[in-house]
Amino acid sequence: MSDQIFIVIVAVFQIQCVLNNKSVPLNDYLELKSRFLFANNITADDHFETYYAGIGAHIVLTDPNEMTMNAQLMSYKDKEIDSGLSDPNRFYASQSFFKSKIHIDESKVFELIRKLPKGASLHSHSTALVSINYIFNNLTYRDNLFVKQNSNDKTFILKFFKNAPGWPWRAIQEMRLKHPEFNSQLKRQMTLALSTSRDNKNAIWTRFEAIFTFLRPLLTFYPVFKDYFFQVLEEHYNDNIRYMEIRSGLPELYDLDGRFYDHEATLDVMYGVVNDFMTTHSNFVGVKIIFSPNRRTNLTILATYIGFLKKMNRKYPDFLAGFDLVGQEDAGPPLKSMLPILLEIRKNFKLFLHAGETLWNGVETDENLIDAIFLNSSRIGHGYALVKHPRLLKMVKDKDIALEICPISNQILGLVNDFRNHPLNFLIANNYSVVLCSDDPSFWGATGVSYDWYVTFMAMTSRHADLRLLKQLAINSIKYSALTQSEKIKFMKQWFIDWNQFINNYFP
Repeated sequence: MSDQIFIVIVAVFQIQCVLNNKSVPLNDYLELKSRFLFANNITADDHFETYYAGIGAHIVLTDPNEMTMNAQLMSYKDKEIDSGLSDPNRFYASQSFFKSKIHIDESKVFELIRKLPKGASLHSHSTALVSINYIFNNLTYRDNLFVKQNSNDKTFILKFFKNAPGWPWRAIQEMRLKHPEFNSQLKRQMTLALSTSRDNKNAIWTRFEAIFTFLRPLLTFYPVFKDYFFQVLEEHYNDNIRYMEIRSGLPELYDLDGRFYDHEATLDVMYGVVNDFMTTHSNFVGVKIIFSPNRRTNLTILATYIGFLKKMNRKYPDFLAGFDLVGQEDAGPPLKSMLPILLEIRKNFKLFLHAGETLWNGVETDENLIDAIFLNSSRIGHGYALVKHPRLLKMVKDKDIALEICPISNQILGLVNDFRNHPLNFLIANNYSVVLCSDDPSFWGATGVSYDWYVTFMAMTSRHADLRLLKQLAINSIKYSALTQSEKIKFMKQWFIDWNQFINNYFP
């Protein structure tokens, strides 16, 4: 038994013994409370009023500039929390992201988090990763882009053609000239901003998946896809992310001459773009792709991906990280229906499985967590329902399986309204292996991962959680990545250099 655990047990025992005596003097009561707070923060300083025992509490800040920054950060945090305590409408970190983003952008805490070296982004989807402004202001103004309106729901469909295809297709420039409202309608179709707390989860997911369908012909045009993917890396680099693991179904690309490009060709393009990016961004560590077809893919087709993965691994052994399945879990099918295929894939590849992205308890969706753990998934995507299963929680901690938490996505897709009720509160307080991720930031007007870091820091941790939490979250993102051990060591060394430069430059 460690000394720390022994001290905690003794402290709790002493408290129980004294409190069983109904006559307790005030001074004794306050002394007991202080012992309890100290026991829960044994590695921190002696300021019991600032106790915090969650992720990062073991870190000791010794650099004077680091301590100064921490004090500044906490003054910003305290000010925002105090504002929310006096007027709950002003605690923006707990509110709908669509309403709060404009206020978050003005936050001093957010400004600092944006500048902070955050390490890696480990859970995001390839066709929902750039700002809506880039998609709208750049990609929809490309030559040869045409638009038509769906006769059923009046939504727009976009596609590139070499020559004008004729009615009902119209050049997008023509639509803009003749219909002043077109731009606002088009942009609105690119986000989930119209979703409300009154929408049920299935309705939100229907709209969510419709955006992927809508953007696919725009983003999978061969020249656009190259530019788009470069922009993905650029925006995350600007958000102080230096490595990414991206889930992608490797969508089929097309060009103006009628050629189509298969999964392998798409992976070739992504590999080339990453190399091009790294020639101009020398401190960018790289990208790995997690091949992620839709979970509703026919099992026969799904089985063919085993051979594809082996072929791609021979071609790009350092570029392909592993395998996952994407799509709404509640809509099925569950992981147990694909066990033979997943067991075969597991022989040669790591699994990074979505599991437990649901509000249900005791149904096939949250029971995906059982299969994800038993299949030795290297990380678990979302794991929202995990806190309802104590035995699985213990297994996740014992096996040190990292949980990829995407808080804003969870809110937008109907799992939680107020972030203060998110299960991440429990996971952080109990030192689970957590990495913060963005999922599909394009669709709610975000960029990078900083917004998820902000709402986590402000609404899903103790008021006393400080710079140590943020530091540990960045370290976690490197520790639980799919990089080799030697790559992690190299990345960690560079990250500490970046961290120290950030600390020192912030206070010149």
